[in-house]
Amino acid sequence: MIKFLDLQKINLRHQEEIENRLLQTFRSGWYLMGNDLAAFEKNLSEYIGTTHAIGVANGLDALRLILRAYIEMGVMNPGDEIVVPSNTYIASILAISDNHLVPVLAEPDIDNYNIDIKKIEDKITSKTKGILIVHLYGRTVFSEELKALAEKHQLKIIEDNAQAIGAEWNDKKTGNLGDAAGFSFYPGKNLGALGDAGAITTNDDELAKTIRALANYGSNQKYVNIYQGLNSRLDEIQAAVLDIKLKYIDEENTIRRNIAKRYISEISNPKIILPENPTDQNEHVWHVFVVRTHDRDRLQNYLTENGVQTLIHYPIPPHKQEAYKEWNELSYPISEKIHQEILSLPISPVMSEPEISQIISALNDFK
Repeated sequence: MIKFLDLQKINLRHQEEIENRLLQTFRSGWYLMGNDLAAFEKNLSEYIGTTHAIGVANGLDALRLILRAYIEMGVMNPGDEIVVPSNTYIASILAISDNHLVPVLAEPDIDNYNIDIKKIEDKITSKTKGILIVHLYGRTVFSEELKALAEKHQLKIIEDNAQAIGAEWNDKKTGNLGDAAGFSFYPGKNLGALGDAGAITTNDDELAKTIRALANYGSNQKYVNIYQGLNSRLDEIQAAVLDIKLKYIDEENTIRRNIAKRYISEISNPKIILPENPTDQNEHVWHVFVVRTHDRDRLQNYLTENGVQTLIHYPIPPHKQEAYKEWNELSYPISEKIHQEILSLPISPVMSEPEISQIISALNDFK
C-alpha cells in the first residue's frame, strides 16, 4: 500500500541531525522559552521576511491569538465581523468565533479552491474589521485587488498559512503578505513537528508584543499579568526539530512541485478533474494534491483496492457542521460541490518514481 503520507520516512531523512539536536536540548535542562525557541523564531522570521516570529502551541492558537491581540489593542471588538472562506478547515472559523467575533462566509473559486476575491466586497459591512484568507492546500491566494479592498475599508488581512509555508506571491512569502499570519506545524504539514506546534509572523511591533504576553498567561514580566491570557507556548523540543527541518523546506517543496507536475501532465482520465496549475510555480507548495470526480467514493475504494491510500480534505463544509448548526440550512453551492467531489492523492518528498507512476496508472485506468 502506498501511504498517503509516510511521516516516519519523512522524519528519518533528517534522523541524525534531529537526534543530535534533541539530545542536546534534553541535556540542556531548559525545556521552555529557551535557546531553541529563540533560534527557530529568528530563522523563521528571516525565512518569511518578517520582523517577528512567535512560537505558539498550535495553528489554531496562532489565529486565536492574532484576533485576541487586535481586540486587546482596540482594533476589533466582540461582535465585529471577519470575512473568511466557506471552503476551509474549521479551525479558521473557530478562531473567529472563539473571540466572540462573527465569521462571514465567502464562497471559493471553483478552479483553485481558495476564497474568490471578487466575492469579498459584497460581504463587507460597517461591522467588518478583517479578512482571514486561507492559502488552502498550499496555494497562495492574494492580489493587488485584495490589498486595495483592505485599504479602502480599513481592514486587517490575516493569513491562515497552515498549509502553505514556502509559497510566494510576487517574490514575497506567504506569512508576509497581510498584517499577520498563523502557521501550523502539525506533523503532517510540509514543515511538521513531532507533535502540535504553531507560530505567528508579523511586522507590527505592538501586535507582536501583545501576542507574546497573551500567549504567556497575559504576562510579559513574570508574575505580572496585564491580560487574561492563555498558555500557548512552543516548547524547546518542537522548536529544535522545526529549526532543523526549516533548512530543508524549499528543497522538499520543490520535490512536491515536481510530483504535482507529473500528476498534471500524465493523468489523462476525463473522469478526473485536476487542480489548476498556477502560472508562477512559486505560488503553490502542494501541501495536498486534490482531484475532483463526480463519483468520489467509488474512486477512493478503487484506489484502495489498487494499493493507494487517499484522504478527503474535507468531507463536510463548515456551514454543515453541527458546531455551527445555525448555518446548516444556508446554501454555499460551490463549497458543497467541492466537499462532495474532492479526493487527496499521496504527495510527499519521500515518494519514489515507481510509486508516482503506479498512482498515475491507476487513475488513468479508472472506469
